[in-house]
Amino acid sequence: KNAVKMNNVEKYFGHTAALKGVNFEVGVNEVVGLIGDNGAGKSTLIKIITGVFPPTNGEIYIRDKKVPLGDYNVKQAYKLGIEAVYQDKSLGEKQDLWRNFFIGRQITNRLGFIKVREEKEIARKIMFDMIGFRGVGISAESKANKLSGGERQGIAIGRAMYFDADLIILDEPTSALSLK
Repeated sequence: KNAVKMNNVEKYFGHTAALKGVNFEVGVNEVVGLIGDNGAGKSTLIKIITGVFPPTNGEIYIRDKKVPLGDYNVKQAYKLGIEAVYQDKSLGEKQDLWRNFFIGRQITNRLGFIKVREEKEIARKIMFDMIGFRGVGISAESKANKLSGGERQGIAIGRAMYFDADLIILDEPTSALSLK
């Protein structure tokens, strides 16, 4: 069984081919590293798998089911259990950290109101227990733009882990981390 499979995927930006004829598959419980030069299309490939960019041509299968490319987007990727941590900024810089955990996935009551207290408590638990931010002066109410690059990456990785994704894609997740 495959977590993701791509057949002859292509992505063009205008007349420029970012990806051409990509055939790729990753099995369930398989760890894969994708290596290539800068500009080789690694991030573009990831953004296609996660629904950020539509491919120009080709077929994508998630858990062996063909994805209808015209309807595929980030929200659909979330529903299919796909999370990503990007090398570029993936947090709302002026938003509280707890809001960043739940962007697009707010916990709501039956009337549709966001359960702020519950979201903050879950964010605290993720930050302290999963990421290890205990005692470093960062709270769920801290703004993302006050964090170092490595701390922001920690938040993004914690978010991906919290939602218990079937497929977590890391696009150069250590690029902003310090040696500590």
